[in-house]
Amino acid sequence: MKRSAGILLFRRREQLEVLLGHMGGPFWARKDAGAWSVPKGEYTEDEMPEAAARREFEEELGLPVPNGELIPLGEAKGSGKVITVWALEGDLDPETVTPGTFEMEWPPKSGQRKTFPEVDRVQWFSVEEASAKIVSAQRPFLERLTAR
Repeated sequence: MKRSAGILLFRRREQLEVLLGHMGGPFWARKDAGAWSVPKGEYTEDEMPEAAARREFEEELGLPVPNGELIPLGEAKGSGKVITVWALEGDLDPETVTPGTFEMEWPPKSGQRKTFPEVDRVQWFSVEEASAKIVSAQRPFLERLTAR
């Protein structure tokens, strides 16, 4: 089974807020509910999950991981993967995000390769809003964060 790791950035305002990225590419372009994700990505057996989470945060958002202590939120299964996530209290301005990119054949079977952003927008949400936006397999991480 594939493995993925990520960092759920959170901040305390009038209420707890989390940072999510809207998945980039043509499959997600017209979707909103269930199309947002913790910045995360796959890793191989020779990479430690925490190192992968930090690398993926930087690759997806184009920004360094804020300083602070990572809080383990455990694992969840989804989309044929085991996802490991840490929470991190910090702040960043979504306007400063410079997302990484990926390439894929588009349109399908056209032989043409196009480049798309890994995330096409980044936004802070209250936990309640995030629960409606996030991919369902990642919802347990929101629940675990608020239970702390």
